[in-house]
Amino acid sequence: MTHRSRPGVFVIDCQTDDLSEAAAFWSAALGERVIVDDDGKYARVGDYDRRPRMLLQAVEHPSRIHLDIETDDREAEAKRLEAAGARRIETRERWIIMEAPSGHRFCLVGPQGDDFAEDTKMWGDA
Repeated sequence: MTHRSRPGVFVIDCQTDDLSEAAAFWSAALGERVIVDDDGKYARVGDYDRRPRMLLQAVEHPSRIHLDIETDDREAEAKRLEAAGARRIETRERWIIMEAPSGHRFCLVGPQGDDFAEDTKMWGDA
């Protein structure tokens, strides 16, 4: 069984209920337009068609930056990364939260665009 994955989005987690202040700061810091979505939970940074993508996210935990890895098989990718030394923190409906041996958190998410087949790594038996 084969699957694909690639680095998807760098997510700037902001411990806030209102992303507008964070959006204003990151817009000024990066010189990029930041667009907050209608529910105020996420904000896209700059040209979202460019890689790597950047996103602001309103969260309840302390602020940090994490990486989303896109994959067409979250479970297979989690097992591959566990074999490499990562550990599974939590499985949710749309993503799996993992932790690298270095302590850095990252998420496994489904493909985030029509261009997913481009620039991906193939894992498993081909």
